Amino acid sequence: MALALAAAACGPPLHAQPAPWTEAPAGEWIQLFDGATLEDWTPKIRGHALGEDPWRTFRVEDGKLVVRYDDYQRFDQRFGHLFWRESRSHYVIAVEVRFVGSQLPDAPAWARMNSGVMVHSQSPESMLPEQDFPISIEAQLLAGDPDEARPSANLCTPGTHVEIDGELVTEHCVESSSRTVGAGEWARIEIVVLGDERIEHRVDGETVLVYQRPQIGGGAVSAFDPEVKEDGKMLDSGWIALQSESHPVELRKVELLELRGCTDPSSPSYRPYYVASDPSACGSG
Repeated sequence: MALALAAAACGPPLHAQPAPWTEAPAGEWIQLFDGATLEDWTPKIRGHALGEDPWRTFRVEDGKLVVRYDDYQRFDQRFGHLFWRESRSHYVIAVEVRFVGSQLPDAPAWARMNSGVMVHSQSPESMLPEQDFPISIEAQLLAGDPDEARPSANLCTPGTHVEIDGELVTEHCVESSSRTVGAGEWARIEIVVLGDERIEHRVDGETVLVYQRPQIGGGAVSAFDPEVKEDGKMLDSGWIALQSESHPVELRKVELLELRGCTDPSSPSYRPYYVASDPSACGSG
C-alpha cells in the first residue's frame, strides 16, 4: 500500500529484557511453507473468485514461495493476497523475504519493491470479487536502492485504525525506524500479534514499530461488503495473508510461533513464552 505518513512512531519503550518469545526454541516454530507446495494457502486476486489465480501469481520455485508476473500482460490493478488456512489471535509471524526483478510497467509507482504481510485480516471468504485489499493490518515490506531512505516493516491500514501512545492514528501508513533493506537483500521480518492489545514489527531482530488497539475504521480499501466493515470494532484475531502488488517477491521461509496455549506450569503442554491462556490446550503434551 502507498506510504502516506513519514513518522518514526515506535510507541512505548521497548522491552528492557528480551521478550519470552525471542528465546523460543527453533523447533517450536510452525512452518507455514514446506518448500514444495502451497498446501494450506488460498489465493484471492482482485477481479476473480477465491481460489482462482489464472496467472500463477503465487507459486513455488527452487524451494521458495515466489510472487511472479511473467504470465501477466498488464497488472491492471489486480492486487492479490495469499491466505493461510486458519485465523489466529496471539502469535509471531515471520518471513524471510527479498525483492527481485522489476515491477510491471503499468503498476503504480508506489508499489515498486513494495509488498506486505496482512494480519488480523477479514476472512478470505468474506472478500468480494472486486475488492482490492482485505480489511486488515498490514506490515508493509519495502526495499530500496543504496541512496534511498526507505524503511521496511511499516504499518499500513486498509479499512483499519490503530492507536500509538493512546492516540488514534487515522493516517493510512506510518513509517518504522527500520534501516533500508537493499534490492535483492534477504531480510527477516517478524510481526508480533497480541490480540487487540499490541502489535510489534521487527526487522532482523530489532523492534522498529509498536502500536496498540487495532480496530476497523477508515478508508484505503474499496469494493468491500459493508456488513464486514464494522467501524469501531476491535480486532482481536484474524487471518494471515501475503500480498502481490506488482513487484516480484521471493520468500524462503514463512513460519509462525503460537503465543496462545497452556499457561499452567504443571502441564507438559506449558510453554514459558505463551502470553494468552487456552485451558483446553493443557490436556496433552
